[in-house]
Amino acid sequence: VQLPACGGGLVQAGGSLRLSCTAAGRAFSSYAVAWFRQAPGKEREFVAAISWSGGRKVYADSVKGRFTLSRDNDKNTVSLQMNSLKPEDTADYSCAALKSASGWGTRSINEYDYWGPGTLVTVSS
Repeated sequence: VQLPACGGGLVQAGGSLRLSCTAAGRAFSSYAVAWFRQAPGKEREFVAAISWSGGRKVYADSVKGRFTLSRDNDKNTVSLQMNSLKPEDTADYSCAALKSASGWGTRSINEYDYWGPGTLVTVSS
């Protein structure tokens, strides 16, 4: 499963961006999906996750209330709406898919089966 992310760019603090991750293959609609990010010089960290149906979502405390996950299984797309962006949100954002439904929401990088190339988000102060 290929999971290329797109939608990154340069934005001022307080601004918004919408990232998307679109996959090929019908099986994608049965996978839980998560977003992770990696800032320069730092380890990759969990951002948010959504269950296969889209009915359950979980967010990192650092983005709760500002970021919103959604998915459209007809289009094999998971989107991350990012509002009220802060300079500390600057990172490379990538999405990952998990085949196990029971494992949805895990923050463990090693649990995910598929990863895609990221998209860079830069928030200026």
